[in-house]
Amino acid sequence: MEANPIEHRQPLDDTRALEQLSQQVEGIAHELSKTIVGQEEVIEQLLIALLAGGHVLLVGAPGLAKTLLVSSLARSLDLSFHRIQFTPDLMPADITGTEVLQEDRATGAREFRFIPGPVFANVVLADEINRTPPKTQAALLEAMQERQVTAAGRRHELPSPFFVLATQNPIEQEGTYPLPEAQLDRFMFNVLVDYPQQHEEVEIVLRTTSDQQHQPQPTVSGAELLQLAGVVRRIAITPALALTATQLARLTRPTDAAADGMVRDYVRWGAGPRASQYIVLGAKARAAMHGSPVVRREDIEAVAPPVLRHRMRLNFQAEAAGVTVEQVIQQIIENVDRSLESGPTSEQLAKVLRS
Repeated sequence: MEANPIEHRQPLDDTRALEQLSQQVEGIAHELSKTIVGQEEVIEQLLIALLAGGHVLLVGAPGLAKTLLVSSLARSLDLSFHRIQFTPDLMPADITGTEVLQEDRATGAREFRFIPGPVFANVVLADEINRTPPKTQAALLEAMQERQVTAAGRRHELPSPFFVLATQNPIEQEGTYPLPEAQLDRFMFNVLVDYPQQHEEVEIVLRTTSDQQHQPQPTVSGAELLQLAGVVRRIAITPALALTATQLARLTRPTDAAADGMVRDYVRWGAGPRASQYIVLGAKARAAMHGSPVVRREDIEAVAPPVLRHRMRLNFQAEAAGVTVEQVIQQIIENVDRSLESGPTSEQLAKVLRS
């Protein structure tokens, strides 16, 4: 008898696992609130990426507590944490580690020994990642993608779980080195950190100018985090929503037949298949955080902007017309249903699911 093509996509029936995940996420958010005021959407996106096992690029003006947010998140987790301040003179070995020649005092024998760099931690804060040259930025590429470092021809596994949370200042671009598209694609989310509301800024001032300092306490261990990631993978998604997620990525490509006029006029190139994967995975994590055993349409729409915004490159016409990536993404989200009307039939989709 033929197997059901969507049998493995049935809703997660472990209610206890979902409840535990929601409680632990709430615990992390509570600890973060001890040092971070507001920024609820930013924190939610960080936690989604954390549960999905993805890396995050935080983009915002100076003084918006991007570094404090990452360090506070690390403190709220029982994980090792290293901060790397990226500078123009930083070398690749300063990140990954290096081989040193050591002598055994007893025998006089000499051998090379690998000294791990700061990338060997569960949570790595790459502060101002665009301040260092491409050669050093590339040293992070293998670590982010392969979860390993190669030194002197030997591979060294990174600890698990492993997250790179990078910060970037979008305002001051003089003397910076923009990240290449290949490395940008390694980040699951591009999270925008905006200015706080007035009441939030007042609370920030009152907190930071008093003599009372509150530090987050560890709430989740590495083993527990990996277990939560397993729960996220078991969240179900319907074929229709999976199709919507892939179509969102496809509509960013000006060469796609379903792309609308705005994309064709203003986008140089769009997102690749990795975007579709991250939209689905991020939607699963968000659904789990909200206690849902299945992905909902709102989950797809919520994670699409941080997944897509750094995977699209606008052309000169867009800059001249004042068109932003956010406007293009919003247009794509609004038009995705209409574009699916001429998409693959249910029979074609079922055939893909059975393969």
